[in-house]
Amino acid sequence: MKKQAIGVCLLCLAGLIALTGCPGGKVSPRGFRLPEGSIWNGKTAFVDLGCIQCHSIEGEELFPETTEPRKINIVLGGEITRVKTYGQLVTSIINPSHVINPQYRDEFLDEEGNSKMPDFSKEMTVRQMIDLAEFLQARYEVVIPNHGYSEFGHGP
Repeated sequence: MKKQAIGVCLLCLAGLIALTGCPGGKVSPRGFRLPEGSIWNGKTAFVDLGCIQCHSIEGEELFPETTEPRKINIVLGGEITRVKTYGQLVTSIINPSHVINPQYRDEFLDEEGNSKMPDFSKEMTVRQMIDLAEFLQARYEVVIPNHGYSEFGHGP
């Protein structure tokens, strides 16, 4: 009886491991690769597409800067503790309702629960999207958070 229980547990564990390795079927991002982009052209696309109406970039001067105050100012770039992947940035650009930070939901969602960010899929070229993602990714810096612990696991 004990051997059967262990066998069932091992079978379940093997099944879980197999599921975590699955590529996700027909919507899997596996194999998705775009050509390299241009940071300079991405900065130009950021301005030309009007992204500066609602977004600013940490430590970046954008010209022409908006002359009127932004209704929404979502700061992009700067120090983060996790890598912003190319795929996450591309998804955020072409499907902004995919993931919205819970702290911004009340402010940045419309009545139907979608992002207030306009759909650029009809006016943005693929090249602009590639360059824009390249530009944005270069504006983030991954840092290791300081939790105040010494090498011996004690606080300061």
